[in-house]
Amino acid sequence: MTTDERACRPLANDYVTLWRAEDPEQQIGYCPGLAALPNGRLIGLLLVRDYRPDAEPWVEKVYTSDDKGRTWTHRKDLLMVDGFPFVAGSAVYIIGGKDDLKIARSDDWGETWTDAIPLQTGRMWYSFPGSIVEANGRIYMVKECRTEPIPDGFPVWVLAPVVCSACPTDDLTRPEAWTFSNMLGFQEVFKRYGRPNLLGVPFYEPGRHDTGGTFRHMPELGWGEANLVQITDPDHIWHDPTGRTFHIIMRCNTGRSNIAALAKAVEQDDGSIVVDLERAPSGQPMLYIPFPGGNIGFIIVNDPETGLHWLVSNQITDSMRRLDRLDPKHYGMPANERRQLALYFSSNCMDWCFAGLAATADEMGTSHYHGASAIDGDDLLLMMRTSDPDAVNEHNSNLITFHRIPDFRGLAY
Repeated sequence: MTTDERACRPLANDYVTLWRAEDPEQQIGYCPGLAALPNGRLIGLLLVRDYRPDAEPWVEKVYTSDDKGRTWTHRKDLLMVDGFPFVAGSAVYIIGGKDDLKIARSDDWGETWTDAIPLQTGRMWYSFPGSIVEANGRIYMVKECRTEPIPDGFPVWVLAPVVCSACPTDDLTRPEAWTFSNMLGFQEVFKRYGRPNLLGVPFYEPGRHDTGGTFRHMPELGWGEANLVQITDPDHIWHDPTGRTFHIIMRCNTGRSNIAALAKAVEQDDGSIVVDLERAPSGQPMLYIPFPGGNIGFIIVNDPETGLHWLVSNQITDSMRRLDRLDPKHYGMPANERRQLALYFSSNCMDWCFAGLAATADEMGTSHYHGASAIDGDDLLLMMRTSDPDAVNEHNSNLITFHRIPDFRGLAY
């Protein structure tokens, strides 16, 4: 099959179901996590939001697979949210948080786990699984916390990316093993640099829009669900030869499709980390960047073999439809399309080339979106939120599904 033929059909529509809601009216599967371990084992995670009266409301479920994802074994339930699995030294960790930032550790490659141990207390954390960077003999990742005590929902206007760093051979369950950056809240960006001009942002007035009896909500401007990347190409205008600069690319709430938010984190000589906006060569501060599916949660994975970055995000096809002409089953504003998950690659994290459709859902009200990803040899692995016809809507996922794209590097051109 040629590259063109692969791009015209879904690359990974076949899937293995990791989790299915017993009661789709009362249970939602959120924020999958995925890691490929050095011994070939896979770690899969998902967050279950359970509204049933006798159930634990938020549970992170941990699974392993030793047969390339064909079957999965449940290992642990953790009292945390949005867990992110990663390897550091000879241990495997899961980090996540809703109120406190918590971490769990396994010393036998995921067979057994500690309970969730608090790392940071006194802040309200929102810990999208995200991505990890290894540099300077350390690991770096980005988490988020709320700058105001808004406990529920997705309050993008008060989220602040926080870059965390640690030495991988330390015991990362100890709070003192970690360095945390400053908090740069979205509203603080406006105070420092002013509001954006000439972008048509916000595209809709924030608030509730009545479209003939159907209310659709446009939240305030904001960002969240961050990915951390590092520019290693010496020809890139943002390359830092010291290796101490990282870039944060975030889902951005503007009411428009294909716009993401950008920030950067710079490690100082004393080891502290400062988050601020990046600047264009002209000196202008940059907040918004064009980005495929930047208005929905996405994941970026760096391939160390080629240096390319691979992006899994939703393909937006009809964001300009009038609110009163939206299909009644469409969830949210027009740009919130979740039916088609696409794959892109880039050498510079700014210019993204379409590699193919990863997975598609046929019916309105069904979806594939919000994927986690990992590289397993020549294959790209995906774990994603899926809504089939039994789901309440395309947002309230009743499935978490595992997908594999064989020979993904062959899709680059």
